[in-house]
Amino acid sequence: AKAWLDLLSANLWWVLAAVVAAMASMHSFAQIQRTLLRSAGVTVRQWRSEAAFYAGNALSTTLPGGPVLSATFVYRQQRSWGASPVVASWQLVMSGALQVVGLALLGLGGAFLLGAKDNPFSLLFTLGGFVALLLLAQAVATRPELIDGIGATVLGWVNSVRGKPTDTGLRQWRGMLTQLESVSLSRRALGEAFGWSLFNRIADVACLLFAAYAAGGHPSLPGLTVAYAAARAVGSIPLMPGGLLVVEAVLVPGLVSSGMALPDAISAMLIYRLVSWIFISAIGWVVFFFMFRTEG
Repeated sequence: AKAWLDLLSANLWWVLAAVVAAMASMHSFAQIQRTLLRSAGVTVRQWRSEAAFYAGNALSTTLPGGPVLSATFVYRQQRSWGASPVVASWQLVMSGALQVVGLALLGLGGAFLLGAKDNPFSLLFTLGGFVALLLLAQAVATRPELIDGIGATVLGWVNSVRGKPTDTGLRQWRGMLTQLESVSLSRRALGEAFGWSLFNRIADVACLLFAAYAAGGHPSLPGLTVAYAAARAVGSIPLMPGGLLVVEAVLVPGLVSSGMALPDAISAMLIYRLVSWIFISAIGWVVFFFMFRTEG
């Protein structure tokens, strides 16, 4: 009952701030996509990229099997914009990897600020691993010949097991690499894409923080960041659309541990989910209905 009263008396200015933060988070998704596709020579207008991500997000978070439907939908949109099959697939994988890295960095940063300072070398090694992963991705994207020999060797082993000539499938493999050569992912472009990915997570954390303020709570920022990272991590498991019940079950205890009272934490969770899930998904379905419903 206290949580319901807090929800009804929420500060509307903080709710509006949460709405702005949620829309800024969606904007960053489109910027990641445009940056990666631009490195492959595919130019996309801002409004088309934004519309595709709003519609894809609605599919992903409201339908059973939504992540698969959303990935297929975004892939088909990128193909219609002129991206080759390999480039479109590479963009989906790369943007997903950048978002995972951004989420992990936020979670590690929150845990470190909470007091996990006894062994700072573990954090340094983890960050070093992330940097190495990004540099490896950039190297593969700019010089796909680096993996040509590895791929040919693995293909030869597979063909020997199958009892086929060693060069079976080699032409198709090198054709894929030729498509990948159209990608010119400089370190500047990679840094820009990663920056937008990190901004996406920061904006989403801000949405949750503003929801907590709207409910009258004052959580610690590191504790709220860890709660957010944990909720997003379990919400990525495709058990229920939008992580329904799973995200809430993790988010409320996390907010309580960050210094909020239980009624305030429940209210903050409801405001956050109403804004970042229901409201954004509703926009996505409107966009889908008017822009993509009649497409083949």
